[in-house]
Amino acid sequence: MITRRTLALAGAALPFATAARAQDIGSTQRPLRIGVTAGPHAQVMEKVREIAARDGLAIRIVEFQDFIQPNAALAAGDLDANSYQHQPFLDQQVRDRRLPLVSVAKTMIFPMGLYSRRHRSAAAIPAGGRVAIPNDPTNGGRALVLLAANGLFRLRDGADFRATVADITENPRRIRVVELEAAQLPRVLEEVEAATINTNFAIPAGLNPVRDAIALESCDSPYANLIAVRQQDQGAPWVRRLVAAYQNQEVKDFVQATFQGAVVPAF
Repeated sequence: MITRRTLALAGAALPFATAARAQDIGSTQRPLRIGVTAGPHAQVMEKVREIAARDGLAIRIVEFQDFIQPNAALAAGDLDANSYQHQPFLDQQVRDRRLPLVSVAKTMIFPMGLYSRRHRSAAAIPAGGRVAIPNDPTNGGRALVLLAANGLFRLRDGADFRATVADITENPRRIRVVELEAAQLPRVLEEVEAATINTNFAIPAGLNPVRDAIALESCDSPYANLIAVRQQDQGAPWVRRLVAAYQNQEVKDFVQATFQGAVVPAF
């Protein structure tokens, strides 16, 4: 990992080295460092790397197990781009953590699903049952909207991905909402009545959203995932080449063949 001290020392030579480094980015000597979460994002990026290599663009994939570190690493300069999040989540991170990051392209839609080891429908979840949701602000709100849409409770009028449990206005079934780290949700399915799980964590856990979810977001979900870079890099030539490699028909075909509707291209 590039330390802050290393970055500070490198900064001293910046005026003399910037042009050379810009030309080197994406070469075999200096591959693009792309952060992804493990699972489908990593699988798709492997295909992107294959396509980019044919254009002479080298990529090194860096996998993460959570939603916070890929943005922190990108902002710190340890990555050149990341591909794992949707726009509402990026907006929240930029606002709350003052990160100099921007979106440069849409990638995939990963519909959030409601899963259960005990029930075959949301209607079967019993009164007083515990339902787990992600504990990060945007995916937590997204989960609450999904649960409300399937009749578990009612939210205030106009509630969206920014909703919290405080926005539950009617809960006649006394559903108990349990907030946990998103990556942990597949592991607690035996302990709760149901859990709302992001597709990028569901698939590695052996869950197929199309087959296994008892409720699923529609494919016109506004939560299209994206490629993010630092603001200073958004006009760089390598960004255009990366986006072209990702938004390639071969990638679309790979996604459709591999995930069978569980992941939907957004380009």
